[in-house]
Amino acid sequence: MARLRAPGGCPWDREQTFDTIKRYTLEETYEVLEAIDNRDWPELTSELGDLLLQVLFYSEMAQEEGRFSIDDVLDALSNKLVSRHPHVFGDVKAEDAHQVLKNWEAFKAEEKRKKNDDRQHGEESLLSGVSSKMPALLEANKISSKAAHVGFDWPDIEGLFDKLKEETEELRAHIKDLPSGALKPQNNSKIPVELREHIEDEVGDLFFVLVNIARYLAVDPESAVRKTNRKFRQRFGWVEEQLKKRGKKLQDSTLEEMEELWGKAKQVFST
Repeated sequence: MARLRAPGGCPWDREQTFDTIKRYTLEETYEVLEAIDNRDWPELTSELGDLLLQVLFYSEMAQEEGRFSIDDVLDALSNKLVSRHPHVFGDVKAEDAHQVLKNWEAFKAEEKRKKNDDRQHGEESLLSGVSSKMPALLEANKISSKAAHVGFDWPDIEGLFDKLKEETEELRAHIKDLPSGALKPQNNSKIPVELREHIEDEVGDLFFVLVNIARYLAVDPESAVRKTNRKFRQRFGWVEEQLKKRGKKLQDSTLEEMEELWGKAKQVFST
């Protein structure tokens, strides 16, 4: 990496900055997740290397500016792993994974408090450490998990299903206020701005409750939706192929034809 960035190295690599590399970091992260979902181990080997390259890239640029090096990154990681696992490297007891997570959050909070003291800032909020730049489902999962770790959670999953029903009813109530025909795609622009904002809020609330249900069931919502997306792509692609065999296009087919093929696609791709 140092050679690529050095005079006489790669012109493209030499032009990159922290900001220009960010989008590649995100792309590589998603490609790692896709390889995991596909259980494609050779591809995962390659994608993990690509993700590691991002760490090396940032570290090399930082070293050029005299900020930190890859050694500093690894030292920080090593120190963090030791300090946040006192049940392994120290005398703290943790009987199960739940207690480990609870301890982890406490250690992170203490680390942030010390940083704030050093910087003479006030105490940070519990949720201030959750980046608002991450995908919305991931952010929702992170902030709800943090709240749950301090006891702000539903006592059981049935409470969440009750909340889901409540939020669904609130959304349906707003939908009843829509102008006649507004639910047709060509008329969506006729929805009053204030009512549209209310509907957006309620849809967001529904997603948030669903994320909490996923968290309660130890399901990663981002991965779950990604798998559903792939399943839909696969089944819908099959429907399209079957229509082509009949000499038809999607646009020329009836809903009944597509639903009939969709039912068969669910049998063909049952998992």
